[in-house]
Amino acid sequence: MILKWTVFDVKCSDGNVGLIFTKGDLKEVCEEIAKYKVGAPARVGQVAPVDVVVPLGNIGLDPSQTSFFQVLNTPTKINKGTVEIITHVELIKKGDKVGSSEAALLPNLASGHWVHPRLLFCQTWHRAILIRPEVLDLTEDALIEKFALGVSMVTSLVLAIHYPTIATAPHMLINGYKNLLVVAIETE
Repeated sequence: MILKWTVFDVKCSDGNVGLIFTKGDLKEVCEEIAKYKVGAPARVGQVAPVDVVVPLGNIGLDPSQTSFFQVLNTPTKINKGTVEIITHVELIKKGDKVGSSEAALLPNLASGHWVHPRLLFCQTWHRAILIRPEVLDLTEDALIEKFALGVSMVTSLVLAIHYPTIATAPHMLINGYKNLLVVAIETE
């Protein structure tokens, strides 16, 4: 028996790694594990699981806390004794590391605790193939749409180079019929 070794993604082997063995449907297992989510405050150096956008308007902080916004280059004004943000501010982008100013500011905002799964799927091993978790989210309609798009692209390419195939046969017959009609109309 020959064993095949596969190199796992480096991101998945960093930190605590767990293996789940199942004979069940992979999508159902992912959904079951995704149910267990907890809220956690942002920490310095943590990778942001979601985008954090601070909407414009009054955020309810007192004027002594404007230093956070100055460090983050966020335009603010003081209105009726509270801090008001003048424009929408994208505080953190998904995948970026949280800085000390963002970590100090987030608990003061409504979006201070983001919900993230305790377990993240990096890769799924199924029948000796590594699958990304995005593949499990594909529906049958999406697969049919992608297949139809691929067939139409191949058909248009083959039509452009005038190479007959099963996919282009109906188009070639219709185009030939159109050419015959043009010739018939011109000869009358």
